Amino acid sequence: MKLLNQLFIQNRQWAEQIKAEDPHFFEKLASQQSPEYLWIGCSDSRVPANELLGLLPGDVFVHRNVANLVVHTDFNCLSVIQYAVEVLKVKHIIVCGHYHCGGVIAAMSNQEYGLIDNWLRNIKDIHYKYRSQVDAIDDEHERQNYLCELNVLEQVANVCYTSIVQNAWRREQQLAVHGWIYDVKDGLLRDLEITVDGLAQIPDVYRSSCQKVSAFHQQK
Repeated sequence: MKLLNQLFIQNRQWAEQIKAEDPHFFEKLASQQSPEYLWIGCSDSRVPANELLGLLPGDVFVHRNVANLVVHTDFNCLSVIQYAVEVLKVKHIIVCGHYHCGGVIAAMSNQEYGLIDNWLRNIKDIHYKYRSQVDAIDDEHERQNYLCELNVLEQVANVCYTSIVQNAWRREQQLAVHGWIYDVKDGLLRDLEITVDGLAQIPDVYRSSCQKVSAFHQQK
């Protein structure tokens, strides 16, 4: 219990420090939430979005799960994306993985971990898709890190394939999806140079179309 009491003490110290820098900070924060960024990251405790971006509370909307996945049956993640895009009107969605990700490393093994194996299956699918490229790398840590990067690439695509993001682009809403990766060894973010900001960058097969849906119902 002493540990938990210490957390409350640290919270008061943090709040006092913030108010010393800006006496009206929490009043302004309570009145509205208007971040420009949605961060989709890993649950890993070493990868805190606000801190590593140098941003204050209220500056970034955050969703985190094991291995920063965007799964189209995950209504938690999809609800976050919808709220961020349609209500908060964020301008940037950042999918950020990190090197030496435990979820990615676990997915590369054939070991059974329990319930999480069903979640890690999504990363195994990526490993299988790029197996020739991944397995061609001799160094084990480099293989793991390369799959971490590929995982970010695939999750950026999954964000872009949602009807939420595509409808935003149809409304000509300013929105870009980025793929980044973080290195816990040096604390630095790296841009994987994966940025999508419009429907033209989406393969035809993944583009939703209201007109096609209407035509389908007419045929029925």
